[in-house]
Amino acid sequence: MLNKQPIGIFDSGYGGLTVFKSILKELPEYDYMYIGDTARAPYGNRSFQTIHQYTWECVQWLFNQGCQLVILACNTASAKALRTIQQQDLKVFEDPSKRVLGVIRPTAEVIGDYTQSKEIGVLGTRGTVQSGSYLIEIDHFFSELKVYQQACPLWVPIIENGEHDKPGADYFVEKYLEQILTQSPNIDTLLLACTHYPLLMPKIKAFLSPDIKVVGQGDIVAKSLVDYLQRHPEMESRLTKNGTQQFYTTTDDTADFDHYAEIFFEAPVRSGYAAVV
Repeated sequence: MLNKQPIGIFDSGYGGLTVFKSILKELPEYDYMYIGDTARAPYGNRSFQTIHQYTWECVQWLFNQGCQLVILACNTASAKALRTIQQQDLKVFEDPSKRVLGVIRPTAEVIGDYTQSKEIGVLGTRGTVQSGSYLIEIDHFFSELKVYQQACPLWVPIIENGEHDKPGADYFVEKYLEQILTQSPNIDTLLLACTHYPLLMPKIKAFLSPDIKVVGQGDIVAKSLVDYLQRHPEMESRLTKNGTQQFYTTTDDTADFDHYAEIFFEAPVRSGYAAVV
């Protein structure tokens, strides 16, 4: 891989593949390398310190494979690890010119454009909600918005166990939607602040009034990456363009990873094992 310099995409598991799919539609010519830390997932309930450690280990692994730019396609990692990686780790890394981007800031930059009532709900993992990252970032760009949050701790396990389209998921989808909507009757936009959640989109919309917009992150992050590369030609010129995609998982059961990854990526996936630690 050292003759290639791909864009790295990281997630704690499979959810980042929904973002990767959108990025690939916008920028198909680049080389990509995806890693899912499925051996240590889920991240949602782990501490800041642990999430930073796991995320930085996977980022370094991607760097060592030749990646110049890494996207944390994981809200929990973006909330709990990105700032430390950008402000501390990269400065002392052997090649400080490499870059790491997240998914929270690009989303916060545009989410205010979706709402008429100026009241939005953020649905995420417990870790993302507790970090307060969306409250902080959205306030930077749309200080007039009222932002309500709801942790949905059971949605990721439901999705990663392949139950997202089964009747058993209905109760927990309705439960968390009711909890966020009871916080204010004026919420007209719901942000899916976890890259797993788009797989629940049909069920989510089925329980909502058609007047409420449901916003996923894939297209937002993809368009933000296009803009980033246009504004940073020094990085863009370092990235190779052979149109290749490689997938890795930190569990040695790659067949299991491939099975679930195809659900998220909506295309065949053949992965390799990544010995991160």
